[in-house]
Amino acid sequence: MTLSTSTRASGLVRRRVVAGVAAGFLGISVAIGSGLTATASAAEATTITGVVLGVGANETQRVVTWYSSADTAQKIQLAPTAEIVNGEFPASALSFDAVGAANTSTTGFNRHATITNLRENTAYSYRVGAEGSWSPAYAFKTQDFEGDYDFLFFGDPQIGSSGDRLKDQAGWEETLKVATAANPNTELLVSAGDHVESANDEGQWTSFLAPDQLRQYPLVATIGNHDVGGKSYEQHHFTPNTDRSSQYYSGDPSTRSGGDYWFIHKDVLFIDLNSNSYANPADGSAGGDAAHVAYITDVINKHGSEAKWKVLVYHHSIYSPASHATDSDNKQRREDFTTAFSNLGIDMVLQGHDHSYTRSYSIKNGQKENPAEQPGAADVFPGPGGVIYVTANSASGSKYYDIKKPDSTGTGIRGNGPDPLDPGKYWYNSVQNQEHVRSYVKVQVRGDKLVLANVRSGTCAAPNAAVEKGLTCTNTAEGQPVGSIVDKVTVHPYQGDGQAIQVNVPNPAPGEFGWTIDGYNGLVDLGTAQERDGTYFEANGKINPILVSDSRRSLAPWSISANVGDFQDGDKTFAGSYLGWTPYVLDGGAGAEAGAPVLSSFDDQGKGLSVSSGLGAAAQGHPRGGAKLGADLDLKIPDSIAKGSYRTTLTITALSS
Repeated sequence: MTLSTSTRASGLVRRRVVAGVAAGFLGISVAIGSGLTATASAAEATTITGVVLGVGANETQRVVTWYSSADTAQKIQLAPTAEIVNGEFPASALSFDAVGAANTSTTGFNRHATITNLRENTAYSYRVGAEGSWSPAYAFKTQDFEGDYDFLFFGDPQIGSSGDRLKDQAGWEETLKVATAANPNTELLVSAGDHVESANDEGQWTSFLAPDQLRQYPLVATIGNHDVGGKSYEQHHFTPNTDRSSQYYSGDPSTRSGGDYWFIHKDVLFIDLNSNSYANPADGSAGGDAAHVAYITDVINKHGSEAKWKVLVYHHSIYSPASHATDSDNKQRREDFTTAFSNLGIDMVLQGHDHSYTRSYSIKNGQKENPAEQPGAADVFPGPGGVIYVTANSASGSKYYDIKKPDSTGTGIRGNGPDPLDPGKYWYNSVQNQEHVRSYVKVQVRGDKLVLANVRSGTCAAPNAAVEKGLTCTNTAEGQPVGSIVDKVTVHPYQGDGQAIQVNVPNPAPGEFGWTIDGYNGLVDLGTAQERDGTYFEANGKINPILVSDSRRSLAPWSISANVGDFQDGDKTFAGSYLGWTPYVLDGGAGAEAGAPVLSSFDDQGKGLSVSSGLGAAAQGHPRGGAKLGADLDLKIPDSIAKGSYRTTLTITALSS
């Protein structure tokens, strides 16, 4: 009889796969199989509210926080948006288990979970809850994990402060809508604090969290003085790398929110403080501003070299122009903070609290660094220790504070005297602005500069709660429409006495792993089987060699395996298990090692090549390159098999990770 096999690629595997794509997907689908353990019956009555997407420890992470009506096991489910079909998450979706506790400020339970190992330039969809009780699906996208990016900074929404929560919500929603529509690729939303008027008013929190953008872009949450009076802030915003020691709280940590935290996003080290805790204990123990300075110093000593820029965020503005400009705590902080910030190489400080916009001169050790720096300069060149302080205006329109005139206290570190170059404003501010219109600050992070712009997100028209309730407005929509610029400055870093040299290194070509059959004709003809000892037939041959190439930088493992189905000739068959092989490496490279021999089931009553068997493989860390794999085929069948010309298919499967 004449026997033959044909070789072809499996329909489930591409012959060439970009490194990392197929591997990651295969690894994920295996890892999550046992994660979906919550039962629908345990969660049927659960209601999910207050979902907010928060920033993670770096660009590969996100933290999601939410409220739950029931104390059940819950999780985040995540998948690339492209794999969501008809609203259904695939079986390969990842799961991240949530933790939480009973809410102390309201009924129900808080939950949070951290998404990890995100891929760059990928759109994701996620939902929270459990089987039978999922939240709606939300979406976000990652971008390149290196290089330039933009983030948006928002001053005090303080929902409820106008006396009309829904009007405040409307203004807040409109600002986020306008800002993200104009900057759809922004990577972070940074808050200045005072999210709500009353720390434990869940209606106000519901309004603050109403905008869809808070589930689409990661929020860098900052605690304000109106947020600190209970636990709702912490229960709505779980933050990364957070030190919740008592010195970072104002009052009892068991009943109030607090903590200092940090994270790195690409080229920026962000440090976010609870500035409600500021008084230094009379007994000399660590606490207040001294504790904050120690925290900042420790973070910068450990992580400052990992980023090009250092940005602080906290609520109480020390260089504000309005109602809080002369507050004693802010004056004290100019002494407590400014020299430390200069010595630590802080580039920019983002603040709120005073519901008006300011951009300071370059401040070093609590004084204007360069007396010749002009008001409103479009380009600023801080020297060593020069810091730019920014105060954000109201993002919701719920409350505005009018700018106050300078006093006679001079230009010392605590002074609020006039600017010698512009006596109508304070000495420390390059720009001050209050038009009673909503605005936000756009920050462009570039390799050689920071670009700040204060942008109008509204006009005098509604939604603008404070103006709707009778406050006058100086903005004219015709001359200063939504999207127009109030102030813009480019901050250039100090380069010292030498010349800075910069080069941008792009992502390398990822390379690929692939295989092809070496030979024009895929048919492997074993010829005519020979009878042996009057008891069985035997036929031998060789597969057409398989050429493997691996140019991936990851040097990840790969393997080639194969199996056959039953041999057929019309309605006559015999089992593929009768085929065995002995793999070998014809041309070494790419770390290739031959698979183990597989005997025909005629010899060992096994399964032969009817099950997938390894032809060749390489371990993690193997060199890049190519290899040629071959195998001797050995077919042994009982002599009772009917005469015929039989064929089967050798299905080849390639895996890479």
